[in-house]
Amino acid sequence: MPLSLTLAAVWALLANLLAMLPSKDNHWRRAYILIAIGIPLLGYVVYENGPWWGLAVLCAAMSVLRWPLIYLGRWLRRRGFAKHGDGGE
Repeated sequence: MPLSLTLAAVWALLANLLAMLPSKDNHWRRAYILIAIGIPLLGYVVYENGPWWGLAVLCAAMSVLRWPLIYLGRWLRRRGFAKHGDGGE
């Protein structure tokens, strides 16, 4: 198995272990650290294995870090980046 996929599997294992531990800030600090490690790791996976493996790793990471994505989507909607159902444009 390529090194990038091995590191991605270790990242996923670490993310799941960190999610099992209690946290006072609802795991946000850990999520920021996982995101900071995961973005370059995702680039490495795409570079070494191609875009399809990168997409698979991205989907796996999104399933682990779903709440930061939900909050990002809400923030973008409040900022007006996603205009659905406004009746005009």
